[in-house]
Amino acid sequence: MTDKVVVLVNCSSLEEAGKIGRQLVAKRLAACVNLVPGVRSWYWWEDKVVEDNEVMVMIKTSRERLAELEKEVVRLHSYAVPEVIALQVVDGSQNYLNWIEFSLSGKP
Repeated sequence: MTDKVVVLVNCSSLEEAGKIGRQLVAKRLAACVNLVPGVRSWYWWEDKVVEDNEVMVMIKTSRERLAELEKEVVRLHSYAVPEVIALQVVDGSQNYLNWIEFSLSGKP
């Protein structure tokens, strides 16, 4: 088991997703952010089923950075209740996991 997580956040537009992604990386809250446009979502909102086109943001970070990352997403996001779901990284390439750690800290 590692201390790394992949965080999923859906956004209403590519512009919003890009703004959030750039900020998270610039503040070293994320090592890497991937944008996946063309996500179709159905969900309950205000007592009805809503269908939307969204952009999925996949964020690689550590559990240590998660609380601050969530605060930044909530601050920048247009949704009243933005999705912030962290998935534990059980294992991975040691070189990649080391790179995440370096990218978050800026130190070897």
